[in-house]
Amino acid sequence: MRDLNTDREVLSGGQRELEEAYAHLRKVHSQMLQQDKMASIGQLAAGVAHEINNPVGFIMSNLNSLQRYSCRIMEFLDAQSAAVSELMHGEKGQRGEIAKKIERLRQDAKIDFIMEDMSKLIKESLEGAERVKNIVLDLKGFSRSEESELKPNDINAGIESTINIVWNELKYKAALKRHYGDIPLTRCNLGQLNQVFMNLLMNAVQAIKDNGEITVRTWADGGNIYIAVSDTGCGIPEQNLGRIFDPFFTTKEVGSGTGLGLSMSYDIIKEHKGDIKVESRMGEGSTFTVRLPITS
Repeated sequence: MRDLNTDREVLSGGQRELEEAYAHLRKVHSQMLQQDKMASIGQLAAGVAHEINNPVGFIMSNLNSLQRYSCRIMEFLDAQSAAVSELMHGEKGQRGEIAKKIERLRQDAKIDFIMEDMSKLIKESLEGAERVKNIVLDLKGFSRSEESELKPNDINAGIESTINIVWNELKYKAALKRHYGDIPLTRCNLGQLNQVFMNLLMNAVQAIKDNGEITVRTWADGGNIYIAVSDTGCGIPEQNLGRIFDPFFTTKEVGSGTGLGLSMSYDIIKEHKGDIKVESRMGEGSTFTVRLPITS
């Protein structure tokens, strides 16, 4: 007759091994997600740099203009101070001539134009700096290591921050249409979901040969949030529709992708107790629809 304590020890040991194996798989999966994310950022680095360089360029140009304007204003103020001194210590009959001299100096220095243009330059520069700040914050949030804690998050805000990162890839090939619905916050890992949104947006733009449209829609219905990303690209062959979520499956040219993007996206959505579906017609385009349960 077998010793019950021995059986319990064997079972306990087997459970520990399973728990350790599961923890190891979770760690490897998290590392793969982070590696795929960083690879995506690497591919987008030139575009992100361009998006940052553009506002930085006109900010520097505006600062050069402001520097020239400040020199003119200082010269005018010096001349004005000298004229005021003349008015105070000169003869009364000269006041008219001095006033005319100040007005000529004001016109020659184009002070009225400078004052008006300075406001525009400052406003434009502040907007550019805000653009740079948002790109950096979105990139920082996207690239950070995964957090295991689920928090209430705004899916619409997550999509918008992802669009900021991939914007340089989108704007030259596709007109982007946003139709954000009034959706509630839901408890999720927004960093992981942003990775899904990036993969869907990049797949959409890569499916478009020359020019087309990408439409992003969100809505809530029946306790779920839906996110649909549609494109007017080449479409997916019917024989491939059942394989697009398989690891390493890709129809892209060598070096254009790892084949892990949609597989990772599928896993992330499943971890959030949701699902992802695709509809496609050759020559007309594709629509990927993500369903996420609303949790508080």
